[in-house]
Amino acid sequence: MKLPPEEKILEAYTAIADERVTMQEDHAEVLSSDRQKAYKVRWNGTTFASSDPATYWQSYPGYPVIAVLILQGKIPADPKLMEQMKGIPWKQLNDAHKRNYKAAAEEALEKIGAKEEILAMAADGNRILAGMDLTLKRKI
Repeated sequence: MKLPPEEKILEAYTAIADERVTMQEDHAEVLSSDRQKAYKVRWNGTTFASSDPATYWQSYPGYPVIAVLILQGKIPADPKLMEQMKGIPWKQLNDAHKRNYKAAAEEALEKIGAKEEILAMAADGNRILAGMDLTLKRKI
C-alpha cells in the first residue's frame, strides 16, 4: 500500500473533532472541511474504497479512510487531543499552500497548545498505518 503524506492524519483528526464522519456497519460518509463535498468510504475486512481524490486517484488512504480507521479503533488517537484540531479549514489551507501539506499543517498547528503531543500522536498513528495490511480499491 502506498502511504499518504504524513499530514493527512491531522486532517482525519479534524474530521472526527468536527463530527463530519457518519459511521455505519460497512460504510461511512465523511464531509470535507468546508462541508461542500461528501465522501463515501466502504470497507470489507481490510479492503477499503473511498470517493475522496487521494484514495481514488492517488491510491493512498486519504483522510476519510484514516478517520474511519481511527473510529474503528485500528489507529489509536486521544479524543482530547483531537478536539484541539476542531474547526481547521483544511481545504482553504491546502489550496492556499498549493497542496504543500507540510506548510498547510504548520499553519494549522500554529495556535494549537498541544502541538507537540498532537504531532507525536500523528507520528505513532502513521507508524501503525504503515504496518497495516490494507487493500485500496476504487469500488467494493
